[in-house]
Amino acid sequence: MLAAWRTVAQRRQCPRAPALLAAARHLASQTAAASTQSASVAAEVPSSSSGSEPSARLLSSSQQPEERMDFPGGSVPFTAAMSFLGGTFSPRAPLPCYRTIDSAGLAIADADIPHELDQETAVKMYKTMVTLQTVDVIFYEAQRQGRFSFYMTSSGEEATAIGSAAALTNDDVIFSQYREQGVIMYRGFSVQDMAHQCFGNIHEQGKGRQMPIHYGSKALNFHTISSTLATQLPHAVGAAYALKLQKRNACAVAYFGEGAASEGDFHAALNFAATLKAPVVFICRNNGWAISTPATDQYRGDGIAGRGPGYGMASLRVDGGDARAVYNATAAARKIAVEQQVPVLVEAMSYRSGHHSTSDDSSRYRAAEEMRQWRARDPVARFQRWLVDQGWWSDAQDTSARQEARRDVIKALETAQKAPKPPLSAMFEDVYARMPWHLEKQQAEVFAHVRTHPDACPADIPVK
Repeated sequence: MLAAWRTVAQRRQCPRAPALLAAARHLASQTAAASTQSASVAAEVPSSSSGSEPSARLLSSSQQPEERMDFPGGSVPFTAAMSFLGGTFSPRAPLPCYRTIDSAGLAIADADIPHELDQETAVKMYKTMVTLQTVDVIFYEAQRQGRFSFYMTSSGEEATAIGSAAALTNDDVIFSQYREQGVIMYRGFSVQDMAHQCFGNIHEQGKGRQMPIHYGSKALNFHTISSTLATQLPHAVGAAYALKLQKRNACAVAYFGEGAASEGDFHAALNFAATLKAPVVFICRNNGWAISTPATDQYRGDGIAGRGPGYGMASLRVDGGDARAVYNATAAARKIAVEQQVPVLVEAMSYRSGHHSTSDDSSRYRAAEEMRQWRARDPVARFQRWLVDQGWWSDAQDTSARQEARRDVIKALETAQKAPKPPLSAMFEDVYARMPWHLEKQQAEVFAHVRTHPDACPADIPVK
């Protein structure tokens, strides 16, 4: 190459000949050095007897292959096989559904019962279930009569709400959706309290600022409900983390439906809880329908409980119509959450046998026969049969309890309806110790509007 460059430079009498010759000499020296180094490396590697040693051995720095990848997110083994997990490739068997009482109300002999119910707790659970059923029937009719604006029943889901509530302590903090009136009633929220809330009168703790059936109680550690789906889930994790930092012997409990589990807040909350090891129990009421959307359109995986292991948390599926099973599942989940300071996911299979709300007619999107079959599996009657078999309940007691519940509910409605409404000015109160200027301005504008348009404010609501 050097000779070639010299010849070209001489023939053309190129003025840049000295520079070209220098570049050629430098290139030649580099090529020679590289050849010497390659020969040296090749000499150090012993050849195989067959002469077929893989050239990859030249790049290996160790005779032992790596077996695991130690990654910041965990240590995982290597494999040379390519295998997809789940989906159509290797579908996993669904998580079984834990139950202790069959559909007829008979105890299952070999069921795991880590937390057996005592008579006092079981009877209180059943009486609360009877009261809840009575409230649902009469309040639903009251809404249809125009006595208040909105209601949502718990038909088919009574055992999920009350069975779980009985397994918690009063120190546990509740974040619910809008079908957990059984939970707050078991904790001590009276029928009269519920009636006041639905009518939004002066005795209602929220002073009428919330929709009907959006209950809450600071005294009962029960956060007020938000209509927006799944917002309560990250809140519950935050509360659970606070309990952890305070070293409290308590947990947070978040209730939600399978429809809410399609919201981003669900996934954020589970990952938040898992990474912080927050003592929170997630209880999903999978009732089959998110208003008119069937569960078959909500997910393709193994329901909601099947998602738990992906977030690194213990999960359990339970028969939501079996109050005894729900009690045991919740008690066991709470024990794990509090003692191990970790989150737990429980999915209660609880078919919604009523309409979504008083604004819904579910006969338009599901078969009447489907509803009839599920209503025949009434979880309240199922638990009653078990109580009778235990010798803890009788037909006479049942008749008396139902009559008493009906009297209490009717009286509560009449009392709540007669109570006066909070003044319009209450909308601007209870946030600041002293009302700031911008709220004072808004309040003055509202008062001026009502003076100009008196029909804009219902006659039974005073302005001040």
